[in-house]
Amino acid sequence: MVQSPLQSLLSGRELLLQEIPSEYHDSLYEAAIYTTKGIENGQCRRCGNDDERLLARFPHQVCGTECLYCRKCIMMGRVSACSLLYGWGGKPIEWNAASAKLKWNGTLSSSQAEASKAIVQAVQNRSELLVWAVCGAGKTEMVFAGIEEALKDGKRVCIAAPRTDVILELEPRLKAVFPNMSVIALHGQSTEKHAFAPLVLSTVHQLLRYQDAFDVMIIDEVDAFPFSFDRSLQFAAEKAGKRNSTRIYLTATPSLVFQQSYKKGMLPGVVLPARFHRKPIPVPELRWGGNWQRSLRKGRIPAPLSSWLTAIIQKDEPFLIFFPHIALMEQALPLIKRMIPSIDSVHAEDPERREKVLKLRSGELQGLLTTTILERGVTIPRLNVAVIGAENEIFTEAALVQIAGRVGRSREYPRGEVVFYHYGKTEEMLASIQQIIRMNEEAGRRGLLD
Repeated sequence: MVQSPLQSLLSGRELLLQEIPSEYHDSLYEAAIYTTKGIENGQCRRCGNDDERLLARFPHQVCGTECLYCRKCIMMGRVSACSLLYGWGGKPIEWNAASAKLKWNGTLSSSQAEASKAIVQAVQNRSELLVWAVCGAGKTEMVFAGIEEALKDGKRVCIAAPRTDVILELEPRLKAVFPNMSVIALHGQSTEKHAFAPLVLSTVHQLLRYQDAFDVMIIDEVDAFPFSFDRSLQFAAEKAGKRNSTRIYLTATPSLVFQQSYKKGMLPGVVLPARFHRKPIPVPELRWGGNWQRSLRKGRIPAPLSSWLTAIIQKDEPFLIFFPHIALMEQALPLIKRMIPSIDSVHAEDPERREKVLKLRSGELQGLLTTTILERGVTIPRLNVAVIGAENEIFTEAALVQIAGRVGRSREYPRGEVVFYHYGKTEEMLASIQQIIRMNEEAGRRGLLD
């Protein structure tokens, strides 16, 4: 896989001039380079924004006009009507198909094997596929064969996820099973943003810079915030794939739109109601939490939570406690530290969140207080989970199912406690519990539980 630095940088990408190292600027007039306007017909080429409220004008010295620019993706560098986006229109980069050999000694369960076969077929047929698999079903292992099939056929693959945490979890696993293949991980702190690789792991935000790049798009946690709510991220995932690309959607909690499309036969899919270790998903327990916010304001741990923590101390097991807001979590931290000194808190803007999760996994910390940032992409053996203020609107059915899905994920420890402490039951709580019960029952009917 030999290519020029400029070919490597621009293959499958469209970049502003300021995003291209200055030493390559003199080469941007080669025949292989194409350009396109940053904004055309009132729409941003990079993020798809066509909302007049998010388009504005500024006096631009370069073009001498009141130039239109996009406010939606301004954090990635200003795209204006006179901006040019540079891309590679020359020969595509090829790689040695032999280097795509999968090196994994694991064994798939019968339901995993069924999903894996469907994924391989979707890759071969360049079609869509929904993989509706419960938390802990082993979705990553299911896609291995499909990735191998694509790479051997010269197809470029992207696994995209809404959150950095998921990409950080996937990176070492994919590099381990494809040791001879170039694999890069793209996220906010990535140092590989100028590199080319046949297999790319990326947050959906980073896909804003891609155009017609991938033959296979695997979108993990397709229902998760912010992807499910942000049209620009959905636009980015759409344009990053080639026109006839394979699109595989992985989720434990598909949106109503995906569910209806699957049930009506409009979207091919496969459902996995059981975890890879053939044990049922722990069903959450609803417990009255009282006026827990008032307790925190008075400097007290809510009594029900205090009792739960006492039991956790005796069992000496790791735990996560989910809070609806950062401020409430930080109020609780010093109070809980008096009971359990080896704890910390984490949230989306915490620069040390990865290190803190590693400390929890290694046993250096017994517990973490967290926002919903850790509802996905975290696997820790023997984990127990509590949700404080489960009645808050941030705890949707999908969020609560994902939170419960952190527990009992390992073969050695398939059980654990999931407790929703509330100040009044909500439909979301009840629906999340019913969804887990339904999946367990379906797994039992299909003979997928021991």
